[in-house]
Amino acid sequence: MSFETVSVIGLGYIGLPTAAMFASRKKKVIGVDVNQHAVDTINKGQIHIVEPELDMIVHAAVTEGYLKATTTPEPADAFLVAVPTPFLPCQEGDIPAPDLSYIQAASKAISPVLKKGDLVILESTSPVGATEKMAEWLAGMRPDLTFPQTHGKNADINVAHCPERVLPGHVVRELVENDRVIGGMSERCSERSVELYKTFVEGDCVVTNARTAEMAKLTENSCRDVQIAFANELSVICDKLDINVWELIQLANRHPRINILQPGPGVGGHCIAVDPWFIVSKTPNDAKIIHTARIVNDSKPDWVIDKVKLAVAEFLQSNKDKTVADVKIACFGLAFKPDIDDLRESPALEITQKIAKMHGGDVIAVEPNINTLPQHINSFKLVDLDSAFDQAEIKVLLVDHREFKDKKPIHGLVVDTKGIW
Repeated sequence: MSFETVSVIGLGYIGLPTAAMFASRKKKVIGVDVNQHAVDTINKGQIHIVEPELDMIVHAAVTEGYLKATTTPEPADAFLVAVPTPFLPCQEGDIPAPDLSYIQAASKAISPVLKKGDLVILESTSPVGATEKMAEWLAGMRPDLTFPQTHGKNADINVAHCPERVLPGHVVRELVENDRVIGGMSERCSERSVELYKTFVEGDCVVTNARTAEMAKLTENSCRDVQIAFANELSVICDKLDINVWELIQLANRHPRINILQPGPGVGGHCIAVDPWFIVSKTPNDAKIIHTARIVNDSKPDWVIDKVKLAVAEFLQSNKDKTVADVKIACFGLAFKPDIDDLRESPALEITQKIAKMHGGDVIAVEPNINTLPQHINSFKLVDLDSAFDQAEIKVLLVDHREFKDKKPIHGLVVDTKGIW
């Protein structure tokens, strides 16, 4: 059975590019999102996120009639669920548990329009067992249809997990070129998923089962998290030993079998900062290294804030006629990585908010990839780069955006967490 109509549930940083890719191959695509602003923006042929090349693809797809957005699911041949999987609230020090309520809500939303022969793929990064859980929810909502957990390859509805594996800022290219891990709940589920993704994927579609596909994505990001934790821990050690960590890493990486990553103010984004906890929450007594890496990386923002406090004290020591209220701090970068607008789980944003809360003077921020701050943030204000350079006594470099690499402050104290100034 071919796929004439594809529905993508969740039109964020992964869902919208995925929807656009199918639409660019002349598939009819129905994008679904609870955010009315996102839906309206897309239906105008525009995008509500920052991602190179995506605006042109979406504009063409909408103009040609292959892509439309709505807040209510409609019948389709395949449904791709790309909704958030955040944490449940927990006490400080406890192991965060994944919140699957968005997946459950998506399942509830599409269940009325499911029909025999449909394919449902969970793309959301998920803890092991989430795809099976989604299939259980759907089966409970649609007892008139059969699902692979009970009917295997003969099920009315096919279900699979296929995690995204793309880099923000390069999503359009990597969606096409990267290999995909396809984890079907049956052999038939995997076969049909491969058929669907081959609509635009030029990389290999590697077949496994749903649980292994879920764990593959978590493993990739946990490995990265451990490597970053080593670099971050090294930066703390070098600071105490009066060693330039950037020079040290450069020297160590001259060894042919060493490739140490660069340290920073922490780890952010919806993947590397989140996915390792999904493993730890499932196997808390066994995921020792993964757990420790999370603790190291989550503690780095507080280390940066301590450096800022020392810089304030140093400034006041040298300017005895000044008070804390006279010290303006500028934070450079709020996104979780360079050259994007994504603030999710951003250590830079966390640090800036904490500085604004604890500092007795003004705090300003420079983020060249956004025009306005989210409504709930009012403890500091956005300014342009030149204004921050001119006004601030203390400059805190948190994200190595390209704009910050081209200019360097000529006065004031600098806390550089990325080694570019």
